[in-house]
Amino acid sequence: MKKIYLAGPDVFEKDSIQIGKKYVALCKKYGFEGLYPLDNVIDFDQPKQKIAQDIFLANKKLIEKCDIVIANLNSFRGKESDSGTVWECGYAFGLKKEVYGYISKKRTYIEQFEEKEKISIDNITYDMKNRTIEDFGLPLNLMISCSVKKIIVGDLEKVLREL
Repeated sequence: MKKIYLAGPDVFEKDSIQIGKKYVALCKKYGFEGLYPLDNVIDFDQPKQKIAQDIFLANKKLIEKCDIVIANLNSFRGKESDSGTVWECGYAFGLKKEVYGYISKKRTYIEQFEEKEKISIDNITYDMKNRTIEDFGLPLNLMISCSVKKIIVGDLEKVLREL
């Protein structure tokens, strides 16, 4: 049975444990073993920096033993995907794992900016701090869009159905 690491900012939700159980059950329904980051056993009775290091190493080990990573790449605390999730995708890509992502809306990265947040000059679009906004027709920054095997508009179950 192939193992899937379930990456995403869902671990920050108040009901993150229940979300993880639901995701693992969905994986099982489709014939996979789901590996959810919060399934790791971490000693929280130690200094915060040690807890952080333990979480990092435990999640890194889960990625190393999985066959596939499926990542929730929806915007998190801004217009970009969760930076930890993006790191996990990059690490998995470097290990030659299959990486899939899902987003809830079909739109390009540049379309995520409202008209009042951008300005176009000579066919180049800038944000309000005069930084160019990528315009490659991709849903996310090119580095994550090009390293993920497929980005699916939908949810985890839609990705599992396509696998």
